[in-house]
Amino acid sequence: MKRKALFLALFSLFAFRQMLPAQSTLSAEQIVKRAEEKFRGRTSRGEMEMTIIRPDWQRTLRMKIWSKGDDYAMVLITAPARERGTAFLKRNKELWNWQPSIERVIKMPPAMMAQSWMGSDFSNDDLVRQSSLSQDYQHQLLGEETIDGRACYHIKLIPKEEAGVVWGSIEMWISKKDFLELKVEFYDEDGYLIHTILGKEIKTLGGRTLPTLLEVIPAEEPENRTLVRYLDLEFDIKIPDSFFSVQNMKRLK
Repeated sequence: MKRKALFLALFSLFAFRQMLPAQSTLSAEQIVKRAEEKFRGRTSRGEMEMTIIRPDWQRTLRMKIWSKGDDYAMVLITAPARERGTAFLKRNKELWNWQPSIERVIKMPPAMMAQSWMGSDFSNDDLVRQSSLSQDYQHQLLGEETIDGRACYHIKLIPKEEAGVVWGSIEMWISKKDFLELKVEFYDEDGYLIHTILGKEIKTLGGRTLPTLLEVIPAEEPENRTLVRYLDLEFDIKIPDSFFSVQNMKRLK
């Protein structure tokens, strides 16, 4: 009877483990990759609104966005009128900027990737995420925490030696259920926090559950804010590689 009871106990434990969600065995790298794929898909197209908030002023930009995998991204400013037509193109590791007011294309050097984008608290690297969080970093699972009532993986990312990235390290809080990036902290090479991005207002867009509002908080100026609200998103649509060209960047409307 004792052997039978022991066998039943072991069988029950084995069966319980077999019933655990598959994601519990994912590596830190796989978790980060799923979070990246959540927002990107194979391709994506959408519209978003960015509001830059300062203690004595604020302004709002509206834009269209396109992406294809890790290598291609395009952003077109559609409002206000002063910036309308300004475009940014990412092709592989290169970033280009079209300025219609002076009819000039500027290739942005790697040194500019950490600089502010359009006067916001986002960097140029945040805009097109030139680096791949799953490919250019080593990943360490630090533990689990709760963010806004959602159980999250807490993961630290350290850049690989050969990766040309702008951050000394990154810490991410990714929800266990839907792989949502609910909090991301960016640190410089000396370990100082530069800014934090919070994912809020979880909704369904393009058939996916996503944070539809991103809030960027600079560490040294916490009274400043940049808010990005996704208005519309489509995933896995047909976009040819040729769409992401310098010539097309000039023609977008």
